[in-house]
Formats: sequence, C-alpha cells, structure tokens
Amino acid sequence: MALVKKLSQKEIYFEYICYICTINFNYMEVKKLNRLKVVMAEKDLSNTWLSEKLGVSQPTVSKWMTNFSQPNLESLIKISKVLNVDVNELIRPDEVQMDNENSR
Repeated sequence: MALVKKLSQKEIYFEYICYICTINFNYMEVKKLNRLKVVMAEKDLSNTWLSEKLGVSQPTVSKWMTNFSQPNLESLIKISKVLNVDVNELIRPDEVQMDNENSR
C-alpha cells in the first residue's frame, strides 16, 4: 500500500501551475505566469494582505493578479518594497518587445 504525501497549500498551488503550464491548448498561446502572483504564492501571502499594506482596494490587487490591469510604476515600486524583492523580480523585461519602426 503506497503512502500518500499530504501537500501544503503552496505545494498544491505550484503543482497546479505546473500542470496548467504543460497543457497543450491546441497550439493556442498560453498566458505566461503573472510574476506578482508567483512571488505572493512563494511568500504565502494573500491579496487582502497586500491591499492592506499598500492602501489599495482588494479589487485593484485582484486585477493585478489576474492580468486584467497592471500596477503603475509607483505602485510597482511600493509592491517590491512591501514584498522585500527587487522590482526586477516582478517584471519580465525579456518579454518587452520593441517596435523598431517606432524607435527611429
């Protein structure tokens, strides 16, 4: 009889994320993970906690977590300070595409 390991909530979340990332949606582009969401999960923090620390509404934080909207630069800096992470951990500079025609 095999023993079943009880997973923590964080382990379950990461297993779920890994599973979602491996699903093939008939070659449809899968949205990349939201860095803020990943950092929050790694630190086992809630949207409520972050909204209270930043003095913003829970719906605002929820929109950031679901990529419905993005925090402005000032908020992003505050988030990095509250979470004690470098702001670069919250953004994906390698994914920013520059339009060469408009940069001339």
